[in-house]
Amino acid sequence: MRDRAAALIAGTAFAFGALGGAGSAVAQTATPAPTAASGSTTLDNVRKRGELLCGIAGSVPGFSLPDSQGVMRGLDADSCRLVAAAALGDANKVKFVVTTAQNRFTALQSGEIDLLVRSTTWTLSREGNLGLVFAWVNYFDGTGFLVKTSAGIKNAKEMDGATVCVQPGTSTELAIADFYRLNNMKFTPILINDNVEIQGAFLSGRCDAYSTDASALATFRFSQGSKANELILLPDIISKEPLGAMVRKGDDKWFDMVRWSYIAQLTAEENGITSQNIDTFADSKSPDIRRLLGLQGDLGKALGVDNKWAYNIIKQVGNFGEMWDRNITPMGVPRGINNLWNKGGLQYAPPLR
Repeated sequence: MRDRAAALIAGTAFAFGALGGAGSAVAQTATPAPTAASGSTTLDNVRKRGELLCGIAGSVPGFSLPDSQGVMRGLDADSCRLVAAAALGDANKVKFVVTTAQNRFTALQSGEIDLLVRSTTWTLSREGNLGLVFAWVNYFDGTGFLVKTSAGIKNAKEMDGATVCVQPGTSTELAIADFYRLNNMKFTPILINDNVEIQGAFLSGRCDAYSTDASALATFRFSQGSKANELILLPDIISKEPLGAMVRKGDDKWFDMVRWSYIAQLTAEENGITSQNIDTFADSKSPDIRRLLGLQGDLGKALGVDNKWAYNIIKQVGNFGEMWDRNITPMGVPRGINNLWNKGGLQYAPPLR
């Protein structure tokens, strides 16, 4: 869970580099999507509508935040775009729907959105109780603590009796309670719904620590500019927080298309295929690469989309590494466990065949 406000970084350079011309999210290289029934009610509705409705936070640097020209930027925003590229042949055909921690699941359940990519943690209770399912993990994260440097705190176990600012109804709130209980420590939660208010409360001294996903804390610290050194992110990561994309249960074809669209990005990175060099692979002899680019086989047909689905993703949005470098690297957050499996990370692509 995370919800950082644009107000905290207004005026700073979080454009992340346009992918196309000014005001355009991606280059226009679309292949028309097939119009025949796909076998997915959601995909058919997306095609009929002509755009993907994607739920995001809309206020999170590095994940979903409008740039100075009003174009939505970030890892989550680009995750929406890659699905649009696969489904419609055009990554620009996305309507971003801002959701909150409280209404994000009902928005997906009710059909207000087709896809939720809002830094949401994959948990059993969410997948088992909500009628929703996680299609992929675009960010492996964990709950952390941010404190004032002047407090002299070096690790979380030194915070017995602390007050902790946290957003209610989130996996973070549960992780903190579990951590303190397991370590026979006590704390007082300061529960605040709005992230701007949470961050203001922490900076004003209303609470001793601010807790949410470690990446969110790192980017919030970064947003403080010259005052960043007044804050310290403790080394403790007290939970596993795999963040990813959710769809409704019951539409397996849509689930497959969404999941394999992400896998295509990882496969491209593994093979050194980028948005800039993809066309140089047109003569590749590798069966894996030829299937990825739609040069042989019918992988797209199996998903109910055009066989150029993966080509459109890579050409218009890039591989996963490009998406990371464009959105997360500027935040000063190392890729770490979000690297490919062959570079020591957890991102592993099943075979496209």
